[in-house]
Amino acid sequence: MRKIALAATAALTLALALSACSSPAATEDAKPSSSASQSADSGAAMTMTEKTGAFMGLNDKKVSGTVTVTDDEIALSGFSSDEGPDLHVYLTNGTDEAAVSAGMLVDAVSFDTATQTFTLDGVDTSEYSYVVIHCDKAKAVFGAAELS
Repeated sequence: MRKIALAATAALTLALALSACSSPAATEDAKPSSSASQSADSGAAMTMTEKTGAFMGLNDKKVSGTVTVTDDEIALSGFSSDEGPDLHVYLTNGTDEAAVSAGMLVDAVSFDTATQTFTLDGVDTSEYSYVVIHCDKAKAVFGAAELS
């Protein structure tokens, strides 16, 4: 099952890289990284952790789908959100504006693309308990998924 998920993730990453023309920020972050070789070179023992969560809308907005967070990526599946002018994915420890401000910006997110993957490089995902969909322009949390 894990091999199928990894193959699907690789195919999805390629598709996202090819469709990144619509998001300048995604173009920069969608480049293949060599995080696996960097991790091996760091000398630190790393264990792969995986957390998941289900999105729910907040502040009268609709967000749905699931998220899987590993040490090196965030994967959205079955994802949809109300449209916003400047939607982004954040790793946070809460769902309010203060938590978003203190959290880590991951990348821009498309409100109508069901499957999206974002590469994390050098991020300690164990420090975060939520994935938040936030409209930066409106300073509004659209939805969040608590990780477990």
